[in-house]
Amino acid sequence: MSEVTVRKTPDGMKGFLFTLPALAWLATFFAAPLLAMIVISLRDSATGQIGIGNFTRIFMEKSYESALLNSVALTATVTVASLLLAYPLAYSIVTVLSRRMQRVALTFAVLPFWTSYVVRSYAWLLVLAPTGFLNRLLLALGLIHTHLRLAYTPTATEIGFVHFFIMLDTLTIYASLVQINPRLALAARDLGASSLRTFLTVTLPLSVPGIAVGAFLTIVLCLGDYVTPQILGGMRAIVLPQTVMMQIQKHLDLPMASAMSLVLTLIMALAYLGLRRFLDAGERSR
Repeated sequence: MSEVTVRKTPDGMKGFLFTLPALAWLATFFAAPLLAMIVISLRDSATGQIGIGNFTRIFMEKSYESALLNSVALTATVTVASLLLAYPLAYSIVTVLSRRMQRVALTFAVLPFWTSYVVRSYAWLLVLAPTGFLNRLLLALGLIHTHLRLAYTPTATEIGFVHFFIMLDTLTIYASLVQINPRLALAARDLGASSLRTFLTVTLPLSVPGIAVGAFLTIVLCLGDYVTPQILGGMRAIVLPQTVMMQIQKHLDLPMASAMSLVLTLIMALAYLGLRRFLDAGERSR
């Protein structure tokens, strides 16, 4: 009988074959659209010439520069405010409540995500309107004598964003706090550290990965959001996503819209690089 030679596939080739579907998916739905957007952004919509004129206009023309700065300022404000409000909430859930009540508290934290994003924005519009609940309450209490203009302002946009991201940041920070070994804090107290010093030297550093994850998610979602600024902020302080939509809907300028989208993507990439060390620490701690 003749011998049959069986050739074994190298381990490296097996790994490549297993990852090939995922690579094909990323190439089709991520790399290819991104490459197409880069190519489109380099074309001038008026002359058809190839260059970086669209990117230059974003940083040179006042209206585009103002929209970019508004986006960055809004994102920074919302990120800081959300984390400052979310951390005490997450810390209280971990340290004060029992395990059973923690689950109840987290359920209430997740409840806002069950409501449509658009519905939440319009709900805040009703609260902040000149004849809305907040103005009526303040007038009834005698704290103000005329209606406050809160709706269709940058402040309204910030309030709507912070309301959403507080809960998101609470979940990420809670996930880090709950993994901290309570014996570490007890050891610090036994060595003479005060409650504040224990928190600053033990608890806070170990919860930084959760803070970083929350900050990154807030930056990504806030920087690219169009709905909340459009509903709550109106056209008083236009952000870059609103400008992108205007380029597409009103001016039919796809190259400029692509250039603006790439600028937003670059800012998100820089945020990721800035938080990468803490994000990697969070992955290692799981």
